[in-house]
Amino acid sequence: MIAVICEFNPFHNGHKYIIERVKALTGEAVLAIMSGSFTQRGEVAVCSKFERAETALENGADLVAELPTVYAVARADRFAGGGVRIAQAFSDVHALAFGCETDDLTVLQAAADALKSPEVNALVAAGMKSGEVYPRAFQNAVEAVCGKEVGAALASPNNILAVEYLRALSGGKVKPMPVRRVGAAHDSAEYSGGFASASMLRGMLRAGKSPEAFMPSVPREITRPELLERAVLMKLRSMTAADFAVLPEVGEGLENRLFDAVRKNNSVGEIIDAVKTKRYTRARLRRVIACAVLDITEELQARRASYCRVLGMTDSGAGYLKNCGFRVVTSVAKTLGFDTENADFLRRDILATDLAALAYERVRPCAQDYLTKIISKNSAK
Repeated sequence: MIAVICEFNPFHNGHKYIIERVKALTGEAVLAIMSGSFTQRGEVAVCSKFERAETALENGADLVAELPTVYAVARADRFAGGGVRIAQAFSDVHALAFGCETDDLTVLQAAADALKSPEVNALVAAGMKSGEVYPRAFQNAVEAVCGKEVGAALASPNNILAVEYLRALSGGKVKPMPVRRVGAAHDSAEYSGGFASASMLRGMLRAGKSPEAFMPSVPREITRPELLERAVLMKLRSMTAADFAVLPEVGEGLENRLFDAVRKNNSVGEIIDAVKTKRYTRARLRRVIACAVLDITEELQARRASYCRVLGMTDSGAGYLKNCGFRVVTSVAKTLGFDTENADFLRRDILATDLAALAYERVRPCAQDYLTKIISKNSAK
């Protein structure tokens, strides 16, 4: 079995290509470990996790598990680590496939190994001290120590995530399987053939445009992040500087900057604009705000969950669950009743879905994690 860590936000032709490519190369089943109701952008997913899981199953995935929300809204290393641990929990999974611009494993591994270099880390620290953001400081340091080819690989967000996958996989039984991306670049506003970036497609969906040429199916109903604005502001205005201080990626006085910005501004965008610096990027601040709303602390995000929440499966995919070393969650209610170790994580998954329900034009009912059945598909279809 081959694992894929993904967001499918939304599921598009590029995602279908990767699944088909993996199956063509290996002939094996695919486990999709997918972000749920919120994504690493710190934003509500464009449509329901259950609908995205259904689309994935209709387009080649055999089993869809939810990446815990606590990791789904985390920085790259924790996002990667959370997904890799689920993959490693399955005795049948022997490879992790991931889309990237550079599929030369030697180059990607050299970039991953550079993180252990004292020389690279010293240059990163110097770069950040001079005002560079971490990704740029890291890329420059790697280029200086390891050469332009290795440094250039870190110019792409997908390659950066690939490097984190390699770090998380290091020494384990699951091996990396890079797949070169085709079509549009990450976050590109252009399209190529039948391929467009997920960000372009989210924009099209939310603008009421038709993206059928780039997706196997169009979501039935989409979210609009702006509809969460007042709920988010209410949460932020209820917080003290000490409350901000315990969130992931907050330190060095950022809690005070956030607290002051919340008091002086009337929208999430204005708050981010007021706090943003080279060190505190928009992406980082969006994740911090998402963690604030979802009650995700640094202490919780640093912990390791040990469950596999099943969102959907084919009849053949279901057979792999018996070989999962984590607790397999097919009923949220039952699991919360006895699994105290994972309860805090599961509650954030539930809270994320309940919050996402407010982001539709017509507010969706609460408790969908309790009420929605596991999606089941026939493998032959």
